[in-house]
Amino acid sequence: MKEYKSHRSGEKKAPLTEVSVKIVYDNTACDNNYQFGWGFSCLVDNRILFDTGEAPKPLFYNLNQLNVEPEQIEAVVISHDHWDHTGGLWDLLKRNRGLTVYACPGFGDEFKKTVTALEGKLVTSSGFRKIEPMITVTGEIPGEYKGMPMPEQALVLESDDELTMFTGCSHPGIIHMLEIVQCQYHNKPFSLVLGGFHLMSTTRKEVQDIAARMQDMGVRSVGPTHCTGDEAIKIFKNLYKEQYVPVHAGTQFKVHAA
Repeated sequence: MKEYKSHRSGEKKAPLTEVSVKIVYDNTACDNNYQFGWGFSCLVDNRILFDTGEAPKPLFYNLNQLNVEPEQIEAVVISHDHWDHTGGLWDLLKRNRGLTVYACPGFGDEFKKTVTALEGKLVTSSGFRKIEPMITVTGEIPGEYKGMPMPEQALVLESDDELTMFTGCSHPGIIHMLEIVQCQYHNKPFSLVLGGFHLMSTTRKEVQDIAARMQDMGVRSVGPTHCTGDEAIKIFKNLYKEQYVPVHAGTQFKVHAA
């Protein structure tokens, strides 16, 4: 496996054999040591932050509890331009000047202007973009929320034989997003799909069909959270059994990357 370089310093780092994942923000917390709020955020490899939750206070509090300094974050990937995923970004940019922010071209002008005004390095992509040798953003996938366009992107971690995908809210549809990613990676199976699946208003039968379809697509483990909805999460838990991954603020685990 090849060496890779830091976003900022260009310093060569050792090849990765496993990647740490830390849930920084979620609707629930794993224990009283962490704060919770509406939204989602996770930290990949202690450097790449995916989304920022609805507010800065829980974000920074939980980063501190996870022994992560905001200044060590090298890039932020924003799944979609919605308050519960961008709420902590502005304070993070104030504390970490020059931070790279990966966004979709279809995000609002106000979002883009604010990132630039706070000296963030805004990078937008309409297609797949590799941000590290093993870490890729899907780029913009068209979606919809309450009858309005809601473009969204996911974060993909690639190992030699499997994929891990992180989602914000899956407004384009979780199955549609999985199909796009799997096509890009020539039908590699998914070791884990984690994040918001946006199934709160979906019928029980539809959720059961979606969960079964994900199994058919080779999704070995799932970590549904945030906007997935409590009832839908129960369905995934019952279907996936020991392959269901509980997700709360403060949850930490490692993903195989070799």
